[in-house]
Amino acid sequence: MPQQEGLIYKRHPLRRVGSMIYYGSMADPFIILMQVKDSRKEKDLELATRVTVELQRTAPDCRSRDRVVKKSEKDSLYAAMDISAIWLERALAGK
Repeated sequence: MPQQEGLIYKRHPLRRVGSMIYYGSMADPFIILMQVKDSRKEKDLELATRVTVELQRTAPDCRSRDRVVKKSEKDSLYAAMDISAIWLERALAGK
């Protein structure tokens, strides 16, 4: 298996750009976009307290308003990652 750069979570790449977290590969038909909307300081850590999760199509010919397949909001990054992994696996399996 080729060595991949960056984080891998449940066999899919995970990339963070500012407050946005991309989960999945743009080469696949679907990707997850998570956006941290609110966070709070806990000692010296920033903890997400509101995260939006979107399952999106990656097809270049797809209009931006048709791109979002599912959308949800979670109260922690853990809950957001949990639903993201489920949605992405199901979408890529065609379910």
